Amino acid sequence: MFRRIGAAVVRHPVWTIVAWLIAAVAIVATAPGLPSNSDESSFLPKSYESIKAADLQQKAFPSAFTPSAIALYQRTDGGRLTAADQKDIARITTELGDKKIDQVQKVVPGPPSKDGRYALTLVQMDSKNAGQPKQADAAKTLRDDVKQLAKGTHLDVKLGGSAAQALDQQDSSKRGQALIGFGTFAIILVTLLIIFRAPILAVLPLVLIGLVSAVANGLIAYATKLFGLQANSSISSILIVVLFGVGTDYFLFLMFRYRERLRAGDEPKEAMVNAVGRVGEAIASAAGAVIIAFLALVLSTLGFLKQMGPALAIAVAATLVAGLTLIPAVVSLIGPKVFWPSKSWQKEPENARFAALGRAVRRRPALTAVASGLVLLALSAGTLGYKATFDLASGSMPKTKESMVVQDQMQKAYSAGAAAPTDVYLSSTDGKPLDKSGFAAYSRKLGSVDGVAAVRMSQLNKDGTTADFTVTLKYEASTDQAIDAVQRVRDAAHTGAPAGTEALVGGMSSIYKDIDTAVNHDYRTVFPVAAVLIMVILGLLLRSVVAPWYLMASVGLGFGATLGATVWIFQKGEGHSGLMFMLPVIMYLFVVAIGTDYNILMIARLREEAREGREPREAAGMALRHAGPTVAAAGFILAATFATMMLAGNSLLTEMGFAVSFGIAIAAFVMAMFFTPSLTALIGHAAWWPGHGDRAEQEPAARAAAGSGQLPDARDASAHDPAGRGR
Repeated sequence: MFRRIGAAVVRHPVWTIVAWLIAAVAIVATAPGLPSNSDESSFLPKSYESIKAADLQQKAFPSAFTPSAIALYQRTDGGRLTAADQKDIARITTELGDKKIDQVQKVVPGPPSKDGRYALTLVQMDSKNAGQPKQADAAKTLRDDVKQLAKGTHLDVKLGGSAAQALDQQDSSKRGQALIGFGTFAIILVTLLIIFRAPILAVLPLVLIGLVSAVANGLIAYATKLFGLQANSSISSILIVVLFGVGTDYFLFLMFRYRERLRAGDEPKEAMVNAVGRVGEAIASAAGAVIIAFLALVLSTLGFLKQMGPALAIAVAATLVAGLTLIPAVVSLIGPKVFWPSKSWQKEPENARFAALGRAVRRRPALTAVASGLVLLALSAGTLGYKATFDLASGSMPKTKESMVVQDQMQKAYSAGAAAPTDVYLSSTDGKPLDKSGFAAYSRKLGSVDGVAAVRMSQLNKDGTTADFTVTLKYEASTDQAIDAVQRVRDAAHTGAPAGTEALVGGMSSIYKDIDTAVNHDYRTVFPVAAVLIMVILGLLLRSVVAPWYLMASVGLGFGATLGATVWIFQKGEGHSGLMFMLPVIMYLFVVAIGTDYNILMIARLREEAREGREPREAAGMALRHAGPTVAAAGFILAATFATMMLAGNSLLTEMGFAVSFGIAIAAFVMAMFFTPSLTALIGHAAWWPGHGDRAEQEPAARAAAGSGQLPDARDASAHDPAGRGR
């Protein structure tokens, strides 16, 4: 099938390119805008308690005051606020409210700090648009206006709160995307120049994948609108890396094989047809594994991951189609001139290093398997210390951003949980008014919970059927201590609720607790489903029941080693309280799915060598010699492109960039290079049971091809070079 695709594309390269250009223009011109949402609560389904509490608050207290932005005042000299300062703050608060800024519903003064050095202005925005870009715009206006109003006073004022965090996150994301984009381009360009010494080949994937990126983004926007998915600004940064990293991988898989076929004596167009025919199955299987793994995120309960899964799957699918059509069409049109001015493509290099590695694996497969396995197990030990952190806002921007400075200062000046209090909503189950005489006892019960700083009954709805108890925790909302404390508050609220009532616990700590529960659900659901589906793809590719098991086991070890190394570096080395809660899910999918690419390429080449009559150990050594340079180049480029995410300047993308790049390096340079070929050599012919995927092809096929004057594609390399070196 893939040979037929290659032949059709090579016969009609111009029409293939024109079709891509027309599709790109049509999709980009008509695609809707991609919405964005930074509200953590929108990532959870309605069945979780924190979301039920938020819905109840909307019904029972529609006019309840929940600040979306907080202006924090202090004197420029750091001293206590004077009476004149207090008057200035009152004036600024009043004038800010009089401006009638879009989305702003109410502006009121907040409580002063206990030490008298800080004061607040609280700004309520339309809750229906929480986390939407329009509230970030409102925060920008508020920030500019409040600073303008404070001019001429002795006050320093900063704007924080969820809307300001969304604004700073947006700005940080744009900067991060620019750095990631530039870093990705530079790495791909420089590495390809070093590998091929050909400027056309270095620039070509950037141009072609740029076109694919435009198509993919348009398709993602369509899918997001069609299925009502949530979007998040971090997805754009990840998309850049996935498109250019994976796209360059497939470009390299194809170009290495194209160069190999030219060296074997094929005519240029026939070389491309043979290249697509030989490597197309590996590319399609690798892409299929990635797509399946990403689509498994649809089973996630988190809106962020539900959006990321289909988006990345669409991006990889577009890259796959380009790898089998657009890239072969353009390269076949240019021909061998694509390697200009280098002439090294005309002769087969010795590949001395990879030949030596191949001989080592061939001679001592057991030692190679044990040594590489022990390295993976040693790194995996770090997973025992893994902890999660749930503050998506501070994790996705530097601590120096204004909203983060406000958050840190408020934690010091007020109770750590004051910026995001927990609300316990006590409601009557029979529709009758609540008995107010029990409120004091209920407050005392909530106040006695370990980790609670203060409790007050703040409001009662007009029917008297729902009461709001504001619980201030001793800890900042996203910390492990706060999440543990809110679970204790839930237990006390539920068990202590008077007869005929029920309690729901809301607030940011409650949301984070539910996100923790949702992520644990995803571990139990997404991981196994993705693993099983990838194993099915491997089984279909290799026609084997045995090989997929040890291939997935090796990838599982790679995942453990990657998570362990990330824990060692960021938790133990950098002193982070934990890793971002979504990191293991994302890392699992990237390392398992994309890491499987290299296993697939190596095992497919090993099978090809075995089909030419080589014994398992010899086939493993030859596969490493010939496929090793491709895996090394592709693995280095993909790992380096993911490492550019560390340039974004926030802990979420820094941790993600390190983890995924390290995982890909492990997949390419440990698993695919040593662990997989050595295990396959040890298992021998049994690795291909119940099929005979490593057996030489039948002679009738060769005779039929000889009758037509052509050698079959699977054997033409050895025909040019009986020793199997014409690669």
